[in-house]
Amino acid sequence: MCGIAGTYRWPDGKVVTDRLTDVLAHRGPDGAGRYSHPVGDGEVHLGHRRLAIIDLSGTGAQPMASGGLVLTYNGELYNAPELRAELAAAGVRFRGTSDTEVVLEAWRRWGTDCLPRFRGMFAFGIFDERTGELVLARDQLGIKPLFLLRRGAGLVFASELKALAAATGGKLRVDEAALVASLLYYWVPDSRCAFRDAEKLPPGSWLRCRPDGRVERGRFWHLKDVAAEGRERALSGERPDLAAIVEESTRQHMLSDVPVATFLSGGLDSSYLTALAARHQPGISAYTIGFRAEDAKFEAMPDDLRYARQVAERFGVDLHEIEIAPDVLDLLPRMTHHLDEPIGDPAAINTFLICSAAREAGVKVMLSGMGADELFAGYRKHLANLLALRYQRVPRPLRRGVFGVVDRLPVATSRRGYRSVRFAKRFLSFADLPEETAFRRSYTMYDQEELLALVDPELAGTVDDVLTEHADVYADHALDDPADFVNRMCLADARMFLPGLNLTYTDRSSMAASTEVRVPYVDVEVVKAAFAVPGDRKIVGRQGKAVLKEAATSVLPKEIVYRPKGLFSAPLRAWMSRDLAPLVREVVHDGLLVNSGFLRRDALARMVAEDAAGQRDFSKHLWHVLTLEYWYRGATSGSNQNDRLTA
Repeated sequence: MCGIAGTYRWPDGKVVTDRLTDVLAHRGPDGAGRYSHPVGDGEVHLGHRRLAIIDLSGTGAQPMASGGLVLTYNGELYNAPELRAELAAAGVRFRGTSDTEVVLEAWRRWGTDCLPRFRGMFAFGIFDERTGELVLARDQLGIKPLFLLRRGAGLVFASELKALAAATGGKLRVDEAALVASLLYYWVPDSRCAFRDAEKLPPGSWLRCRPDGRVERGRFWHLKDVAAEGRERALSGERPDLAAIVEESTRQHMLSDVPVATFLSGGLDSSYLTALAARHQPGISAYTIGFRAEDAKFEAMPDDLRYARQVAERFGVDLHEIEIAPDVLDLLPRMTHHLDEPIGDPAAINTFLICSAAREAGVKVMLSGMGADELFAGYRKHLANLLALRYQRVPRPLRRGVFGVVDRLPVATSRRGYRSVRFAKRFLSFADLPEETAFRRSYTMYDQEELLALVDPELAGTVDDVLTEHADVYADHALDDPADFVNRMCLADARMFLPGLNLTYTDRSSMAASTEVRVPYVDVEVVKAAFAVPGDRKIVGRQGKAVLKEAATSVLPKEIVYRPKGLFSAPLRAWMSRDLAPLVREVVHDGLLVNSGFLRRDALARMVAEDAAGQRDFSKHLWHVLTLEYWYRGATSGSNQNDRLTA
């Protein structure tokens, strides 16, 4: 895992590339490299920061140049041994054992046709000295990031947005639409970027720059096509051997020349992966988290720790327990900087602290259970949306009565919170809505009226655009059978929620600690199998991830497989009511976003008052306002603060 950067026909390209690469030092503390070459009337410059995982020798150093091709690469190719053997049989001679060299030689032989053959996570830039062409590519599911900025015939790219901002002297302008989207989702969707002009290369795509200024784009993998093909497989009666596919993916994801450990929350996904990993690496280390007793009690959080201990004891795992009692006043601005864009999920803090502890113990590679919930319908929202269809059959007067009763219930007192009441209020906020609107409302922060009341009235059109984009993505599928509602939700999650939020914060938080996180569920073969499973096998009765649980019972005890769903989150209500209360007041009354007019002070003040009274739970909303405020301060520091969101 590494940091990559470069410029193509860009003014002062060498200086800019050096700056880009230096900003990415945390992604690769084990080495640095540079490459330069004339192209057209300019130059290409490539930079690299190395985190050495496979082939720790100098033969794995980058940028890697061979036979007129030069590669700067971030990722891991888990089927590299198989591709290496195929290439060697065709006469290719390898100098080392790195997967980087496999990528380079695969490109030489197959060009862009090599991309769908790759099984792994990757983002790279490859330059051909003979043609003067630079190609950028990103993996099928958007696990690894790649940001770029084009001006005229020039281009600059990097693994992180903060590098582009630094390399352009802080002159990138904030994109209001992206910030509106972040308020809705609590992250910036992968289709948008927090700075104008900058963009994210879409998952499963490539971009080619030519010396004459032409730019060509292409797609080599479409998730909606995979879902449609899976639907056809399911209709033909095919039943993928999910247990075998997940075990193979886990085994492949352990390919490494350095120690590998796992996240172990005690939930199904991480427990399953840890048990499988322990088969191939006995005594493997695992890391788990706990919270201060008073915070966990106030938040009414489940006791996940005892399940993690049970799994560790059963499979001979070396368990490391980390108490999450952070100085959030110190961590909040640090994490906002690391995350690149405003992301309001406090799980990023957990990931950072776990990876930091693992790195201190000498661990460079961690396996995560991320992705299983999105692909196999494991979130509460998936079941809740199915239950909403039944709820809509209840007579309307009775539904109004239920809403009135629940609306009056408090979500918390001064001593503790009530999770069941929070869930009930959340459910009733979308249970009467049409399918797409209900699904969006089940996991986003505001309905349309609330969002309009929160932002500058001049942004009403932007709010409409953001909501329309969600509707368009949700409708872009070939799963029209009403019975495929579950897979429609899974497809939308895999296209928006997974790359936009979970994979993003995992990459930035782990790399901030110079640690690589691998995600065996977010694997092309696992994804293909997931969409070959009908929705009624993913949610059975009130059991989400039913088909994955069935597969896991061959390895895990049933009390782990069928335990209540755990949380990889944080005690936000406790933090907001104690540690962060003064900061919330400051941001609401005198924050840059309020003073600029982007956020409306009266709407924020109402949220704070209702949250403090325990009538509604706005802790996540207010946490995201804090992250947005800190991100905006960093994004506009040193610029004209009176020029709202454009400096």
